[in-house]
Amino acid sequence: MKPKQVKGVPQQQSGGFHDTESQKMVEPAVLLQKFEMLKERFFCVRNWKSYCGEGFADFKLYDAEGIETQRIPQKGDFMRIDIPGPGEIESKGYDWVEVTDICFTEDNNSESIIITCTPSRDPKNKKKRHIAHFYSAKATSSFMISRTPTHLKAAVYGRNESPNFNASFTDMVRNLMVAAGGMMGVSKIQWKKLSDGFLDFE
Repeated sequence: MKPKQVKGVPQQQSGGFHDTESQKMVEPAVLLQKFEMLKERFFCVRNWKSYCGEGFADFKLYDAEGIETQRIPQKGDFMRIDIPGPGEIESKGYDWVEVTDICFTEDNNSESIIITCTPSRDPKNKKKRHIAHFYSAKATSSFMISRTPTHLKAAVYGRNESPNFNASFTDMVRNLMVAAGGMMGVSKIQWKKLSDGFLDFE
């Protein structure tokens, strides 16, 4: 199986990948209203866990200086991820990604928003520059929401996923185990909870 070609999502070159998508048919009369609700959920990173239930990662948004913020994500921001189980020891148990691109596309019949993130350093620790994540710096995660005249969609696209070996021995072992689980489909199950949760308006 090959990765989907999605405008705004980085190309797959090496390592693992996944395409995790959820779609919901919505009555045209309320579709724009529902999409506004979806955008509010999408941009409120700190609430992502609440759409997925227990056992999902906890996300928090930080600005370029490493200060927690509750605004809409911007390019150059960071997300701190607290995944279930052991985290990176050198970054106090957390994994970090940087928001490297935000892509808005709109025409008369459709609209989409994509936030792309890559594994990054811990912005709160200015002395250490190593990647504080179980994937290497080449990996990307692209979070997308979109609308058509009849459907709303939420998706997460993972590309170029390989373990981060630029770490201490203990973290290297941990990164290998977590990354291997992700590439075997464990992370896709988690992301499916998020994409489904975004579209659960009941």
